[in-house]
Amino acid sequence: MKQNDRASMNDAQKFSLVRREAIYTGLALVGLIIFWLIAGFGTAGVDVKIFHLPLWAVLGSVGVWLVAILISAVLSRVLFKDVDLGGEDDGR
Repeated sequence: MKQNDRASMNDAQKFSLVRREAIYTGLALVGLIIFWLIAGFGTAGVDVKIFHLPLWAVLGSVGVWLVAILISAVLSRVLFKDVDLGGEDDGR
């Protein structure tokens, strides 16, 4: 979205954008929780060790952080837009 397009957005369009971003952020959270369940509990029976730690411990902690960082980077580059949400009464 170009700078001129952002400035010409009305309040309804801005809040629609905010709502869409919030929905996708919530979906990302649900996806991250599912990954945590699969990575942590789903690999509990696997006898693989990384740095003398079980695979489930590494994937359930460090793996979740890495996936969260990746999801955040994708959301911020692809979905999130920089929009001024202020109105005429910003000087209160």
